[in-house]
Amino acid sequence: MDSSEQRRKRKRILRPSAPVYFFSVRSFVLCFGFLIFLFFLSYQIPFNSSVFRPVLVVSSLSLLSSSSDLSSSSESFQDFGSYLLALQIEGRVLFPDHVLLLVNTNTLIVKNAEIECVYARNTSDVIVKEKAFSVDEYGESGGMLVRCPLPPANYSSVVNLRKFRRNDVNVMYMGSENQTVNSWENVAYAATLDGNTVVVFAKGLNLRPQRESDPSQFSCHFGLGSFQKDGRFALCTKAITAAQEVVRCSLPLSVRKSPEKARGIRITIGMLPHIHAKAQEKHMLLPSVAKISDLKSEGWKNIENGKYDLCVCTMVWNQASALREWITYHSWLGVERWFIYDNNSDDNIKDVIEKLETENNYNVTRHVWPWIKTQEAGFSHCALRAKQECNWVSFMDVDEYFYFPYSTPSGHQSFRTTGYAEQHSLRSLVANLSSSSPRIAEIRTTCHSFGPSGLNSAPSQGITVGYTCRLKSPERHKSIIRPDALDTTLLNVVHHFHLRKGFRYMNLPQSTAVINHYKYQVWEVFRAKFFRRVATYVADWQKNQNEGSRDRAPGLGTEAIEPPNWPLQFCEVWDTGLRDFVLSNFADLSTGLLPWERSSF
Repeated sequence: MDSSEQRRKRKRILRPSAPVYFFSVRSFVLCFGFLIFLFFLSYQIPFNSSVFRPVLVVSSLSLLSSSSDLSSSSESFQDFGSYLLALQIEGRVLFPDHVLLLVNTNTLIVKNAEIECVYARNTSDVIVKEKAFSVDEYGESGGMLVRCPLPPANYSSVVNLRKFRRNDVNVMYMGSENQTVNSWENVAYAATLDGNTVVVFAKGLNLRPQRESDPSQFSCHFGLGSFQKDGRFALCTKAITAAQEVVRCSLPLSVRKSPEKARGIRITIGMLPHIHAKAQEKHMLLPSVAKISDLKSEGWKNIENGKYDLCVCTMVWNQASALREWITYHSWLGVERWFIYDNNSDDNIKDVIEKLETENNYNVTRHVWPWIKTQEAGFSHCALRAKQECNWVSFMDVDEYFYFPYSTPSGHQSFRTTGYAEQHSLRSLVANLSSSSPRIAEIRTTCHSFGPSGLNSAPSQGITVGYTCRLKSPERHKSIIRPDALDTTLLNVVHHFHLRKGFRYMNLPQSTAVINHYKYQVWEVFRAKFFRRVATYVADWQKNQNEGSRDRAPGLGTEAIEPPNWPLQFCEVWDTGLRDFVLSNFADLSTGLLPWERSSF
């Protein structure tokens, strides 16, 4: 009896053990699943950031349908599901009048999203928002540049981004790990491959202008990937050349046989801490937002029959209205390819260039170049780009026009015949030099500076017809160069480049060709020069520096105040040669309108 009772007690004790065992297995499965969920979620939300900062997150649903109705700003991440796209701010650069953000994103967003700049107050969680000045595609990996207004007083310069609210759609944003803000005066800002070397462009090197510097003071430091979260650079090579803002280094051995593997790697410049430091001392690293690009694959247009004979490179700021006349005229003279380096324009220059390509079939590309006071470095960068496509490249401004006088050229019959210039005359000139004088690698052409010519407003028929009075003596020159013959330093002083040994330049006789430089136009146009000069070593006109320099207008001070009798200044010789040529060769026979006039109508 006792034994049977004991057996029943043991059964009652053992019976609950099975459900306990089952509950343990279920708990383990649920916990493991929750950990997996957190693991995948961590790819979307960077919880490891010590400071929560806003970074743009855009729903691709809005890219697919403009009528999408997302209910409110309180939507959770699960509401967006797989349509969530996070943007990573890779760098910020503080300029005198804006903050530049370099963003790693999908190029579709650039075309469809409106961007807000978000500013956080230094002492609280209060934020303010401003619409971005501009948004541009940048680089070869689908990145974009966003120019934001300067932060308000007492707000952090660590500017962030978010999607602009439209049609009651408010897309969420989340934090950025990179909180650094670099100064535009002290940063490595661009880098490109050139053979088995890399050319790095940087501010803050403090090198003397117009001369080569000692490369042993510098080194290049390469990151492990396209974005260095910890700021470390794993590989280092010595500099080969250094001049002005350009340093050339050899590639690391690991990528030298396949240079394309270096694309997208972050790079910076190392330099000795002071001028008397020994070469073996540790180099100080310059802040960097530069990643290595390959200009062969970035916007390169394939040419069926070899390279173009003649190309043009220029750097512009708010010169969209001058492009059509300048490109139409020089295309008639034989220019085949145009590289327009856009230095923060806000005058719809992108639309103007697209129309020139689509409506007139001109071979023009716009290249975003946001770095101010870098004209020399920008021209070096353009020379590397053009080397892939062009035999000769002219470096000139949009107010400069080649002109072939119709007087008989004395002693230089080989350049052209007498009379007005024929179509493609400029291209024929450089092509003839390539075959007859292969050691000539630079053609220097004299410039004549034109004044306002009595005008008070911009001429309706264009500058070639409107401005006809100039200074008697020429001022300086501009050059057409062979990019394959440039010195490895890429050293230039805007007007001309340094050439490799064995090559030389020639001065083109004024009887053959000159450049009409429409430098001193009507005041409403000319005063824009007071805003900022693009050349690195030319002082801005608002500063009391080099007031007697030829880079400044004679008689002007540091303020944009129109001098007395401005329309009559800089007028010593009436010269209507180019005006007569343009009216004879470009005007429509039935209407009398010039091509750039017809386009404006």
